[in-house]
Amino acid sequence: MVMDGSAKRTAVLGMLLAFALILGYVESLLPFTFGIPGVKLGLANLAVLLTLCLAGVKEAFLIDLLRIIVSGFLFGSLYSLLYSLAGGMLSFCAMCAAKRTKYLGTTGVSIAGGVFHNVGQLAMAAFVVETKGIFYYLPALLVSGVLTGFLIGVVTEQVLCRIRR
Repeated sequence: MVMDGSAKRTAVLGMLLAFALILGYVESLLPFTFGIPGVKLGLANLAVLLTLCLAGVKEAFLIDLLRIIVSGFLFGSLYSLLYSLAGGMLSFCAMCAAKRTKYLGTTGVSIAGGVFHNVGQLAMAAFVVETKGIFYYLPALLVSGVLTGFLIGVVTEQVLCRIRR
């Protein structure tokens, strides 16, 4: 997306941040649980992935970081902020690496993000509770990361198709 003018760029990025925050809030209202701690849809990642595809790495990093911090203060706790930062930053790095390969489309990039978000959160949980036993959840979280990453990737592709028309 070519954004001419800093005012337009700022407005679009502000809307993407607001979109990410709204999606995060909506997700917090959904009774989506499978009895496995940490399983989430990752709706806010839709806005981060859109930003990555439309504006670039720096802008997407800013949206992701601000979304995590603001959401943590508005809807979470110190621990949820720590888990979100760990998962979000590892996920972002994985998505950037996957996007650079040129072999993966938007859905593949999203799946990488979903998987590594769960890995980052699990690593932070192991650090906080000081036990490696928590990695017992890894297989289930990897599967959920692939599934939710796939869903978010497909939705992102559809949104991108409509935006580019």
